[in-house]
Amino acid sequence: MGIGASIFLLALGAILAFAVEADISGLDIGVIGWILMLAGLAGLVITLAFWSNRRRTVVTRTQQPVAGAGYTEVREVRRDDVPPPPPPAYS
Repeated sequence: MGIGASIFLLALGAILAFAVEADISGLDIGVIGWILMLAGLAGLVITLAFWSNRRRTVVTRTQQPVAGAGYTEVREVRRDDVPPPPPPAYS
């Protein structure tokens, strides 16, 4: 479920819960509205959680000898994982 569908469920649930005054035997429109709002909120939270995990970091470790015998220096370089650039277009 995407952000748009989640917002739609939230809006539809709010309309049913707060604005509709209809009585249908065997159904409580207010409860259905609250259920739709909870489903929309859950979908929105799950969607945003997946979107926040899309940004990745790449760690590159290199070892270089340092002046002196038997010592090495370890360096870590962190950068955002970006896709490689597209190949050049030949015309």
